[in-house]
Amino acid sequence: MAIDTSPSPTSAPPGTAPRMTARAKLILLVLCAAQFIVALDFSILNVALPVLGEDLGMGQADLQWAVTAFALPSGGFLLLFGRIADLYGRRRLFLIGLALFAAASVLATLAWSPAVFLAGRALQGLGAAVIVPTGMSLLTTTFAEGPQRDRALGISGTLLSLGFTIGMVLGGVMTDSLGWRSTMGLLAVAGVGILAVAPGLLTESRHPRRPRVDVPGAVTVTGGLLGLIYALSTAAQQGFGGVDVIVTLTAGIVLLVAFVIVESRAAEPLVSLPMLRRRTVAWGNVAGLTTFSMMSTVVFLLTLYFQEVLDLSAFQSGLIFGVQGVFAALSGITAPKVIARLGARNTLVTGLLLQAAFTAALLGLGADSGVWLALAGVTIACIGHLWVIVSYGVIATSGLPDEEQGLATGLVTSSQQVGLTIGIPLLSALSSAHVATLREDGSSFADATLGGIKLALGVDAAVVAVIAVLAAFGLARVRAARA
Repeated sequence: MAIDTSPSPTSAPPGTAPRMTARAKLILLVLCAAQFIVALDFSILNVALPVLGEDLGMGQADLQWAVTAFALPSGGFLLLFGRIADLYGRRRLFLIGLALFAAASVLATLAWSPAVFLAGRALQGLGAAVIVPTGMSLLTTTFAEGPQRDRALGISGTLLSLGFTIGMVLGGVMTDSLGWRSTMGLLAVAGVGILAVAPGLLTESRHPRRPRVDVPGAVTVTGGLLGLIYALSTAAQQGFGGVDVIVTLTAGIVLLVAFVIVESRAAEPLVSLPMLRRRTVAWGNVAGLTTFSMMSTVVFLLTLYFQEVLDLSAFQSGLIFGVQGVFAALSGITAPKVIARLGARNTLVTGLLLQAAFTAALLGLGADSGVWLALAGVTIACIGHLWVIVSYGVIATSGLPDEEQGLATGLVTSSQQVGLTIGIPLLSALSSAHVATLREDGSSFADATLGGIKLALGVDAAVVAVIAVLAAFGLARVRAARA
């Protein structure tokens, strides 16, 4: 068993959920707050990019790097740092990641040139790649499998999803009132605050021995993820025909295939292929990647719809997403109760179907009106999305020993981060291409933009629906997470 001195939950009579101690609640608060600020960082700059570019002298073509510089390391190094944390201490790595994230946020806040700003963003991403898997490992080793872990995962997943949405709201409000630097300053303050209290609460846990780090596996998976994320992020701006997109996409796929081959032959692999052959781990992570990538895309597309089609302000758009956020929070908090009643598998499939159905309902949006439909559709879709987040985390980490929790949660968090990274550029590229075609055919800007948004929403809904059906069949023969 792993060395784990994390606090034990308060015992409870059989058949009832044990109550969390005050210390356990504080630990959960710290871990969830760290996940929240990482999610916030994914979207808080989206609406600030034009102002940021003008201030730092970055051209329109270079603005994508404000997002890509963070996305590349945050998605590319997750598995590697999840494994390193298993070997050398999850608490230690978590605190190092927090310190790096906070320092990088200060650098980005004070940036006096594009190069300094992008360096800060890249270091933020590297810090995030440490924080996310170590934080999730600490969460799953602190809270025993069962109702307590379900509740903890529910709160964590809710805040992770809300972080992306709230980031878009805060980004607009803070940029308008205080300037774009305030968005990075907020992350720095939050990071320092968490770092101040975390050492006194968290206890160390690690693998009982220190096997060799799988260097070939680390190189191939990190290179493959970096290539894939770069290609998809760049394609959102340039399309898929660019030479750099084709080269890096091909290289990324080749390296990921090589990673699978390397892992099948490694004595001590970075990722256990037998673990991936578990239906719970495989289908749980497929569902997680799908729900994060497709729901973040819905939020992004609706932001375009509100501001470019309906001509709403960033503040008005933020109010709409604020309402959605409230219902999402309630959904995430109550998700463990849904799991207790329906089972994790049925909750996951039902959540995916809800997300798909109400994303499809957004195809009824019009060029002159559609605020109420958008609000209802995104709210109910997000309720389903939160059910999926909690249930897939339960499914993908259940039934595993503590020494494998770092690997399992590394996969879970990789699904989350890669999902947040790839969905928007993929469907944005599709939407942009359709908008260009409609414009060439004589459509107005608003009509063409709406057409592109609807095409992307239709594909989004179809992908989620297909994965819902496949996951239902894939988990049908598995007693997944007490389902």
